[in-house]
Amino acid sequence: MVLKIEDAPIAPAKPYGHVLTKTPPPPKEGYRIAAYQLVDYLELLGVEVVFGLCGHTVIAMLDALGKNQKVRFITTRHEQTAAHAADGYARASGKVGVVLSHLGPGLTNAATGVANAALDSVPMVVIAGDVPSYYYGRHPHQEVNLHADADQSQIYRPFCKRVYRVDRVEDLPRAVERAFYLAQSGRPGPVLVDVPMDIFSADLKEGSFSKTPPKLSKQAIDPESVEYIIDALANAERPVLYAGGGVLSSKSTKELQRLAEALELPVAHTLMGKGCMPEEHPLLMGQTGFWGIPVSNEMCRTADLILAVGTRLAEANSSSWEPEFTFDSPRLIHIDIDLAEIGRNYQTELGVIADAKVALTSLADAAQGREHKPRPGMREKIATGRKEFSDLWAEEWSSDQYPLRPERILSELRKAVPDDGFIVTDVGWNKNGVAQQFKFPVPGTFITPSGLATMGFGPAAVLGVKYAQPERVALALIGDGAFSSNPGVIATAMEAGLPCIWLVMDNSAFGTIAGLEKMHYGWSFGCLFECNGETYNVDYANIARSYGARGVYIKSAAELGPALREAIESKMPTVIQVPMENAPTPTPGHWNINDIYRNGE
Repeated sequence: MVLKIEDAPIAPAKPYGHVLTKTPPPPKEGYRIAAYQLVDYLELLGVEVVFGLCGHTVIAMLDALGKNQKVRFITTRHEQTAAHAADGYARASGKVGVVLSHLGPGLTNAATGVANAALDSVPMVVIAGDVPSYYYGRHPHQEVNLHADADQSQIYRPFCKRVYRVDRVEDLPRAVERAFYLAQSGRPGPVLVDVPMDIFSADLKEGSFSKTPPKLSKQAIDPESVEYIIDALANAERPVLYAGGGVLSSKSTKELQRLAEALELPVAHTLMGKGCMPEEHPLLMGQTGFWGIPVSNEMCRTADLILAVGTRLAEANSSSWEPEFTFDSPRLIHIDIDLAEIGRNYQTELGVIADAKVALTSLADAAQGREHKPRPGMREKIATGRKEFSDLWAEEWSSDQYPLRPERILSELRKAVPDDGFIVTDVGWNKNGVAQQFKFPVPGTFITPSGLATMGFGPAAVLGVKYAQPERVALALIGDGAFSSNPGVIATAMEAGLPCIWLVMDNSAFGTIAGLEKMHYGWSFGCLFECNGETYNVDYANIARSYGARGVYIKSAAELGPALREAIESKMPTVIQVPMENAPTPTPGHWNINDIYRNGE
């Protein structure tokens, strides 16, 4: 039986002496309390769910959410979980993720998750409570005011597209409308609306939330640029089409494939671009950079023209921008929605500020039937390069070793999870190895933290993914380091009725960093889980059972496949704990950190 919140036993307050309380007056005629109008406005905007945590500054919002039949509130055990869950929801649904947070420690707890969304261009609106406006500067409970009165909103300035502090209740409708507009326009990202708690409870004229964000016309590419790009690609000897996360978020994978096939263009991608084309497509090389594919790095390095779409050409994907590894400064044409990214890291011949889907549609249409230079042997080179690399870990893919090889975990995962199922990763082998070696037949089913590479993203983001796509499998592939940082996600899944699956790759370490330190310094101090000098093992499966969820501890490689299928069929939140060898992900590219470490002993 599910216990409803209103049925939960709460002891009545015991009076002590003569307690004086003020009875607030009812709303004036023609007015209604702001919090209730705000929640109705969220419904009008199509908001399905708000992730957050309680606090005394947002109780008015909680009451309004509880009385609304369309907008669901999912309470999390930590504000970072709320932000990551809203992030996962936004990626899987294509809608804005919404977070409700208390002031002070609530807002700072959420900061990491909001910053992660910012760096991965995920639309998000954060509504935060604040101290009463009439107490600004007096340092009421939990006020942040070391440099300015009621200054908590400034904590979010470095990573939010805009920060609104609502000083009058009349300003609340405009701030919220602008927040939803800005979160989705241009390069998507988070916006903060900081609301003093008295404003949530203030009278606001009915009908004040009448303005809605305008529908956005996607920014197009001009015909002259289309012709220029098609001519350049057709006449290049060794062109490369390079896809970033913008191709996935704009849902333009079909257009990318049409362009590649029309002009016989080899395709490479970033971490966020994983899934831009079917994995078996003969023109797809794979990921570039430190954890990339050798043939992809090599063909990008020797290209005479690169068309990059929806990417910021970030460090890890570009082998720290050192020319001998991935990109050797060829002719670069760069299409991106964010003008600040054009020319940031490489000399750029032509920069196009446009939506990836609109641009690729125009380019693919113009490329049909166009003659191009012959590129003999190109497909064969891609096929040979990919096979040579995959052969290096072919035995591990079917290894019966215990603790398991990470490749065997991926092998069983691919067989058990439906093609349209979501794999939500954290950081470490589960992110790097999956991007390098795992096949995603359906675009957009790989959810991973890229820009901020946040440990703790995966366990929480899968909650939002499952809420957005309840009929599809949502599995978090995570390390034991990430899962142990916030196992409370199981409680949230149980309370919200979200049958997520967490597969914990357990190597009793922060594995990737342990491997780096071992390689450069000969040991893994500070990275291993130990107690009294011995390896410290946590029974995560038993923790799951203590929450009322399913918990499975894998004792042989043969048990993993059946356990995965049972978890999917159970329709229950499930933790599958898999002891795993701490094996490094292959690193065909380069990362400058390896040039920085120096052993002084």
